[in-house]
Parts: sequence; C-alpha cells; structure tokens
Amino acid sequence: MFDATEQINAVQRQVGSRTLEAGEARVTTISQTYHATVEDLWDACTNAERIPRWFLPISGDLRLHGTYELQGNAHGTIESCEPPHRFTATWEYGDEVSWIEVRLTPVDDERTRLDLDHIAHVDQDRWAQFGPGAVGVGWDLGLLGLATYLSGDGGGVTPEQSAEWSASDEGRRAMELSSRLWGEASIAAGTDADEAQAAAERTTAFYTGAPAA
Repeated sequence: MFDATEQINAVQRQVGSRTLEAGEARVTTISQTYHATVEDLWDACTNAERIPRWFLPISGDLRLHGTYELQGNAHGTIESCEPPHRFTATWEYGDEVSWIEVRLTPVDDERTRLDLDHIAHVDQDRWAQFGPGAVGVGWDLGLLGLATYLSGDGGGVTPEQSAEWSASDEGRRAMELSSRLWGEASIAAGTDADEAQAAAERTTAFYTGAPAA
C-alpha cells in the first residue's frame, strides 16, 4: 500500500546557492532513488506521452533548444540535453524566469537516483517569507506522482486524483511534512531556526489553506 508520509520521508532535500551571470541565485535540490533503470527513468521524465501520467499534460518540441509548456504551469526552453543522464531548461512562470537541472545517476542495474535543482533569483523579502518550501513542496508533490507511476501497483496518487487528494487530510499532512522538512533543510544551510520555522509555517498555510501560527 502506498504511504504518502513514507514517500515524503524518502526524499532528500538540500538548499544552497550558485553564482550566475546575473548574480547569486538560490538552489533548491530534491533527490530520490527509484527502482528503475536509468534509461526507463529518463524516458519517464522526457517522453511527452509519459510525463502526463505522473505530472502534467505537456506540449512542445522536447529536444535540445526546443520549447515546452506544462498545462496550467510553467513553460520554457530546453538548454542542454545529455541522454540518459542530464538535461537543463528554463522554468518560466508569469514574468519570472528560473532554471531546472535534472540529473540521473545509476545506483546499480535496477535503481537510479534523480537529482533536481531549481535555480532562481529570489529577493530576500520573499525568501524570508516562504523559504525553499515555496518551490520545494511543489516538487515533492511531483516526485510523489513519479513514485506512484513507477510503482505500477495501482496505489498512490495519480494526476487525475491530485486535486482531491491535496484537499484530503492525508494530502494536507503530506504537504505539512514536506514544508517542515524544507524548513529543516534551510536551517542546515545556515538559516536562523526561528526564521526558517516561521517561513515553513507560512508555506504550509499557502499550500493547505490552514492559518499560519
């Protein structure tokens, strides 16, 4: 039976920074090891027919320098592609541009580790308000969908069930746990503990609709 809490706890989270031409950027990294070959995981993450089975409907030209659009979410351009190990793309939402980098590393013949960096210029006020959970919780939900899809056992949360599940008690608990763990990752990166916890509480309120403490 699929356990959302177990899935959230199976993810590793890290907060850091990277210097880009435009200046210092925040880096939110989420990682998980899946029971899948690197070729299969690559296909699940890059095949336009498979992506909607665990994430969102996607359109575009999914190749180097091609563009993509995720229904109701981000769009962008694929900037590099090294199958089956790495791709990078812009992540454009509204008038903001950030970047994602996805890396796949074989652990053994049957398991592959996925690392996803979300790289963004975030002003200090917004970072102080929400911290890394602002994007991190969303990526946790994406990896939950991927884990559901790859398990193939009929359990878990499919894209068709995601809205209803997110509004359920189980969904809210999972998002609250994700937000708290991103707060812990922020503390590990050097953020003041009280500030990180307050930001995590505001992120939880944003995702679940519960009032922040």
